[in-house]
Amino acid sequence: MTTAATDVTRFDDANTPTTLADLKADHSDFDDDSDGFIQAQNAAQGLAAPSVLQQSMTISDTQAGERIDKVASHWLADFSREQVKDWLNDGALTINGMTQKPKYRVKAGDVVALYAALQAAQADLPENIPLDIVFEDAYLLVVNKPAGLVVHPGAGNWTGTLVNALLYHYPDSRVLPRAGLVHRIDKDTTGLLIIAKDHKTQLALIAQLKDKTVYRRYQALALADTDTLASLPRTIDAPIGRHASQRTKMAVTSSGKPAVTHVDQLTPVTDGLVLADLRLETGRTHQIRVHLAHIGCPLLGDPIYGSTRQTAKLCKHLNTAQQTQVNDFARQALHAYELGFVHPITGQAVRVQAPLAADMQVLIDVLTKKD
Repeated sequence: MTTAATDVTRFDDANTPTTLADLKADHSDFDDDSDGFIQAQNAAQGLAAPSVLQQSMTISDTQAGERIDKVASHWLADFSREQVKDWLNDGALTINGMTQKPKYRVKAGDVVALYAALQAAQADLPENIPLDIVFEDAYLLVVNKPAGLVVHPGAGNWTGTLVNALLYHYPDSRVLPRAGLVHRIDKDTTGLLIIAKDHKTQLALIAQLKDKTVYRRYQALALADTDTLASLPRTIDAPIGRHASQRTKMAVTSSGKPAVTHVDQLTPVTDGLVLADLRLETGRTHQIRVHLAHIGCPLLGDPIYGSTRQTAKLCKHLNTAQQTQVNDFARQALHAYELGFVHPITGQAVRVQAPLAADMQVLIDVLTKKD
């Protein structure tokens, strides 16, 4: 593990915010979870014991008729579909106190209950993967995630993830869902993530996310014509949902969930590229990437929402070395650089900042270098 050269601010004097209300009044840019991570963990639902996960839900009218494995997988989004099916088959996940097959069709009013040992649920293996720690105490830590590191195991990435690293460096995290993770960012997005070390802290931080009293700010390199910056919206209010035909993509759609991104600053890097400072009012899957593409300013290097046409236009006025640097930038240029929350145990507000990701800084330096 390493400690990053990162700014950490604790508000310790009498004039600084130390409560949820104070911090929320000081910052309007709190966001909820970016990809449904907290749906499976309700702070109002306690754990019966440190090693046991106990939750329940009641089937709504809109859910009636769906298969229980589908409903439960959405409800328990923090766990794999295979784990949910295992719980159904083993009797850990019941409907009205009875064991049912995964194909069972739920009825309105059905009570779905889970009682499972967390040790059994956490099958991921510890791996000695370095962690860049920027803040840590007895209850939680904040890490600066590099590009290319998947947050938790899943299809195609069962090893080599942040969860595997946490299980190695913090063995006690094996009893926590996702080894204590509170939120997550995309594989190729860099930046700050909070990890809890115990159930109480994890649930309290999840509650802050749901209450929008955790804030995250991002820096992004976006493709945009310099002469159009003044006309770009500084608040993007556009609902986001699944793409109609490409189900792995998100899109702005009238049937989507409300999504608001604030564009606080746009700093030209060179003609055709800007450094954007962004804050989230909501948090949807790929929200920043989708919203910036929606207003015609996709992220440089974004393999899903990027623009080869705008990238080619950017390269037209660059020298060969600069063109190579742009074309070799192989990830979405997005960095979670600031994170703030109220410490669940001490009540103090903590704000953490990480410097711009090295690859993004190198690109800026190359593009702004005078011949």
